[in-house]
Amino acid sequence: MNIIHLSFECYPVAKTGGLADVVGSLPKYQRALGADAWVVMPRFNNDWINQRNVRVVHAGNTYMGDRMFQFEIHKVEGEELGFPLYLVHVPGKLDRKGIYVDAESGFGYWDEFERYLSFQLAALEWIRTFSTTPDVLHCHDHHTSLIPFLMTSCELFSGMEHIPTVVTIHNGEYHGNYELGKKNLLPRIREDQQGFLDWGGRLNSLSAGIRKAWKVTTVSQSYMEELQDSANGLEGLLRAERGKCVGIINGIDDEVWNPKTDPMLEHHYDVRTVEKGKEKSKRLICDYFNLNTNYPLIAFIGRLVKEKGADFLPEVISRFIEEGGKASFVVLGTGDHWLQERLRLMSGEYAGFFDSSIQYNETLSRRIYAGADFIIMPSRVEPCGLNQMFAMRYGTVPIVREIGGLKDSVKDIGEENGYGIRFREYSANDALHAVYRAIGLYEQQAEFKKVRKEIMKLDFTWNKSAQTYIDLYHQLKQ
Repeated sequence: MNIIHLSFECYPVAKTGGLADVVGSLPKYQRALGADAWVVMPRFNNDWINQRNVRVVHAGNTYMGDRMFQFEIHKVEGEELGFPLYLVHVPGKLDRKGIYVDAESGFGYWDEFERYLSFQLAALEWIRTFSTTPDVLHCHDHHTSLIPFLMTSCELFSGMEHIPTVVTIHNGEYHGNYELGKKNLLPRIREDQQGFLDWGGRLNSLSAGIRKAWKVTTVSQSYMEELQDSANGLEGLLRAERGKCVGIINGIDDEVWNPKTDPMLEHHYDVRTVEKGKEKSKRLICDYFNLNTNYPLIAFIGRLVKEKGADFLPEVISRFIEEGGKASFVVLGTGDHWLQERLRLMSGEYAGFFDSSIQYNETLSRRIYAGADFIIMPSRVEPCGLNQMFAMRYGTVPIVREIGGLKDSVKDIGEENGYGIRFREYSANDALHAVYRAIGLYEQQAEFKKVRKEIMKLDFTWNKSAQTYIDLYHQLKQ
């Protein structure tokens, strides 16, 4: 079975979040199950791509509106990622350093729709030249969700409508929403298909993908249910299309995320040596941030935005410290400028108890996973969440809000065989109470060490979910 994953991100090629981690690992596990899975993504002008040997496997041209553009398909030599990687090269559109944001200005690209569309058109133009058609085109998020529409509604791609398509919603907050006139950039659309682009008087890429894909998946079962009540305006559509929607929880690559072999760690460990390994790793992080190693260390790693619950982190942390709580806190990430500045000020106000690093730093994040006792994820929305899985792989106990994939992957210590801390309401009060519960667990060192070992044994790999996807693809071929 030939599966082509189309995505704007793929770890370690280009990453801004969990989408990249999924696309960088799911195909690898599918290949281990016997499938011929590839990844197709843009050729960005970044260090990872520029340091690889590539060869041109196809060159062509097509139209976007009334303008023709040239494109090439480059194949990365070798299979260091565990799957074939193809890069779509569109000069002037995709060959930029930033994925979604201009690296120099810090703002999103003015022509983002044209960038997404050029990628999708070029990929389909190449795929339709194949002598043997793929079994499934798996499209990830709104950046590629026009593909099912193009295949079934545009005369240019007539003959491709029999190829099954799957759209995975990694984050339903973002739709690819543009003024309706942008549809004139697409190839000629059959008259009876025009309406599929229109959602509320706007061109909505995700809504078109949901309506035209053969199957729609989300990255956890709970998130699929939540989207039918809260999807930034697409709730009614998802309820109407629920018959073809399914939630499949994400996994992680346990070879990439392995504290025994992780090249970014200074101190390695496994379940047997976790106590010594965590102690050394914690000392390393506490020395780096000037924190007290005798206190439990609670970390936040991620985007500093309301969606991740980061907006009330300052209140939770400051209240805990001012109430005399005994814990150290560290925050790593970038996001809203006001929040970044608030955290920088707090580093001075609560020196010795709190510090932050306002950056994206993969090596430092790995070392924090290894050194922290707890990771906190107070998300407003969390389709699946991978950080809690990464953390548990490194023996770090999760403190999470009961939402989306966090709800599906973390079982509260108050339940039988529980191994994490959950809280329900999106509020600083509930999050603060969860922090106190975590401290209570830490103070019971025998129980805490038992939980730490148990979470390292949990299987959050892609093994089960990769097979679930393959079963889904086979159903589409019947």
